[in-house]
Amino acid sequence: MGKTTGFLEFDRFVPEKRKPEERILDWSELKGHFEEEELLQQASRCMNCGVPFCQSGILLNGMVSGCPLHNLIPQWNDLVYRGKWEEAYQRLTRTNPFPEFTGRVCPAPCEGSCTEGNVTEAVTICNIEYSIIEKAFENNWVKPVMNAKKNKSIAVVGSGPAGLSAAWNLAIRGYQVTVFERQENLGGLLMYGIPNMKLDKAVIQRRIDIMTEMGIEFRCNVEIGKDIALSKLKAEFEAVVLAVGATKARNLEVPGNDANGVVLAVDYLKANTRNVLESDYTLAEVMNAKDKNVIVIGGGDTGTDCVGTAIRQGATTVVQFEITSMPEDNRDQKKNPWPEWPKIKKTDYGQEEAIHVFGNDPRIYNISTTDIVKGKDGNVTGLNTKMVEWKESNGRVVPVPVAGSEKAWDADLVLIAMGFVGPEATVISELSLAQDGRSNILADDVTYETSSDNIFVCGDARRGQSLVVWGIAEGATVAASIDKHLLGK
Repeated sequence: MGKTTGFLEFDRFVPEKRKPEERILDWSELKGHFEEEELLQQASRCMNCGVPFCQSGILLNGMVSGCPLHNLIPQWNDLVYRGKWEEAYQRLTRTNPFPEFTGRVCPAPCEGSCTEGNVTEAVTICNIEYSIIEKAFENNWVKPVMNAKKNKSIAVVGSGPAGLSAAWNLAIRGYQVTVFERQENLGGLLMYGIPNMKLDKAVIQRRIDIMTEMGIEFRCNVEIGKDIALSKLKAEFEAVVLAVGATKARNLEVPGNDANGVVLAVDYLKANTRNVLESDYTLAEVMNAKDKNVIVIGGGDTGTDCVGTAIRQGATTVVQFEITSMPEDNRDQKKNPWPEWPKIKKTDYGQEEAIHVFGNDPRIYNISTTDIVKGKDGNVTGLNTKMVEWKESNGRVVPVPVAGSEKAWDADLVLIAMGFVGPEATVISELSLAQDGRSNILADDVTYETSSDNIFVCGDARRGQSLVVWGIAEGATVAASIDKHLLGK
């Protein structure tokens, strides 16, 4: 604990993001930056608790509490306070191979379980993590990890957070690793599911370059199950890791959902990312919000990303529907006690930008879409809604329509951001891999081995739609499991 009174002397401070009026004009990152003196003060607020809940990474009431990677947070906070940046980087990367990703996009469950946050406000863990890794890159401390190679090869299917983590952790154990990616660019969810203003794609490439130097082979535009059979990979490699994600999007099952202009958020965000990155890519009219009334159905990070993207494209109006009730401004210590993930209302960057552009928060709560209206040409022209109340029925709390609350809305573009329902069937069907009740690939809870010998699974494909940090954690777990499986230790 670098400064025993730091948590008493200094308040929590987070650097402001770029101003909305500036950032909506481009696709550059929004994140603000600490001055070094401010960083030292913020690091000094860490109390080095006897029981550091921030690094627990457990599930409480179905929600993650603490860091799933079990980052040694008090230790690198202390090193930052003492100005020992390179040692802080070494300590951070002992548990997290990709802090440049989590420092940008993780919702920071570590901060939700920070002991200081139970009394005042949490330590700014995420911003300190971001600052450590960026200083490491600036000072050329981040280098390929080169270890003696084993005469064993592993295939990793998918290059999202879980796939990259599995590849990294297998490579540092000396395995020859080949990563197969069906898209034209690497990164999976990091590349196509998260807009550039939250995670600049050059940051992904920076890490891919290091991994390539380590001898990891990347093969893009190759879809396993179509271009190459999964059985062929199984025959050619000692083990196969499936890190294909949970990319089967949940649709809105209402009349009219087949109208032109009703688009899944994952397709919309991918198309926009390609338009930003690729000079020869032309954005289809249906993926362009310019001069359109846009309705985003669904909250969460994906809904926010759709709001921010539509504003940058030049939407006329943007409204966001959430069927859930509006969260409280402060934690309810009876229903949602610390160190559970705090279920409180947060205004993210997309909502901030909508407030700046349109003068009001775009979110409407307790609202349910009943049908989508199509014009004679098949294009969406609007949708109809009802308000709902949440009431208990047969032991469950369910949404009940409010009589007389019907409303019609104009819409030229409807974006469905309702999450995902599991992995696609392509790699599952060939070898009839067992699935759980939610259609995820079933695997042993400890080894992550599937119902087919030498085929392992990690990340969203195993656990369902989740956080980037969970994907990175599961990639590390599956690498250790394969090591033990193949070597007996």
